[in-house]
Amino acid sequence: MTKKLGINTICAHVGEVKDEQFKGAVSPIYMSTSYAFDGVDVKRYPRYLNTPNQEALVKKIAALEKTENALIFGSGMAAISTTLLAFLQKGDHIVLQQTLYGGTYNFVVEEFDKFGIEYSFTKSLSIEDFEKEIKKNTKVLYIETPSNPLLTITDMKAVSKLAKKKNIVTMIDNTFASPINQTPIDFGIDIMIHSATKYMGGHSDILAGAVAASNEHIEKIWSIGKNLGGSLSDFSVWMLERSLKTLNLRVKRQNKNALKMAKYLAVNPNIYYVYYPGLKGHPNYKLAKKQMKNFGGMLSFELKEGIDVMKFQNNLRLIKPSMSLAGVESTMLSPTLTSHALLSAEEREKQGIKDGLIRFSVGIEETKDLIADIEQALASLK
Repeated sequence: MTKKLGINTICAHVGEVKDEQFKGAVSPIYMSTSYAFDGVDVKRYPRYLNTPNQEALVKKIAALEKTENALIFGSGMAAISTTLLAFLQKGDHIVLQQTLYGGTYNFVVEEFDKFGIEYSFTKSLSIEDFEKEIKKNTKVLYIETPSNPLLTITDMKAVSKLAKKKNIVTMIDNTFASPINQTPIDFGIDIMIHSATKYMGGHSDILAGAVAASNEHIEKIWSIGKNLGGSLSDFSVWMLERSLKTLNLRVKRQNKNALKMAKYLAVNPNIYYVYYPGLKGHPNYKLAKKQMKNFGGMLSFELKEGIDVMKFQNNLRLIKPSMSLAGVESTMLSPTLTSHALLSAEEREKQGIKDGLIRFSVGIEETKDLIADIEQALASLK
């Protein structure tokens, strides 16, 4: 049924909890942590990720990602860590792409040695570099496209083809694209992971994570997930289901705004470089156009040398300096001080993350107002 529905219809209607008694238009919330068990029916418990609201919501997420099933977690990192540990154990090896979200990178380098899990990072995003890092004990290829914060693009089809040839599971952090701009299962990727705090939540008021995959893979993730306990409160589940109803509408506006802002920044004399896959000058523009429906609401840029990054951000009046991203309001941050602060200067340099880099999460405002805010912030520094 869901395969025949349009994207806005999926957002609005799939994954609702039916109010059988009063026929309310909005899903009711089941806040209970205790449910009756008769020895036959399912053992329902929040930590088992199967409360009525949890079970309903994952149907919407699975429909958006075109997968058989999904799970939700208390944060994006809970989703990432649980999924990785579901497929990796002592003696196994994982290959991860060079450019990654700082939290993922930090989790791997700080925790995997404790579990006896081996890991390698590619030197570039070429498929040849992925293949070079594969060993006999490699179990997972992990990618992130577009990547945080440099918006690099990884060839999903090539990665999937390589993994299938070697019987390796593929995972992607699909947060920056969202299912609106990109459905990786269409390119053969096995498991899609999201920080649902970002575009899925979209209002800067929910902390959540999501994973979408086949029934077989979800069962494996659920088996360890119930033990690790990274569940999401049902009030947050309810809020996330509410937010997903407008996902397509929000993201489409953010796509449009981000492209306009990227073009403006690309010709601004105070800007050294703009990272946005929707610009024809982006090195991965053709690949992004091939595997994305639109180019997303995220971009990054570097100020010209001599312009103080934090003074510029602090002088913004409309755009908020903020730790997170993808809300309806536009935000900026310095990755070296926030999302990638846990990496050493050497590690950031390897990924190409410079001190002058600013990550710009474009919201739904009028772009003329965003441009005016940037102009006044730059003028105030002179």
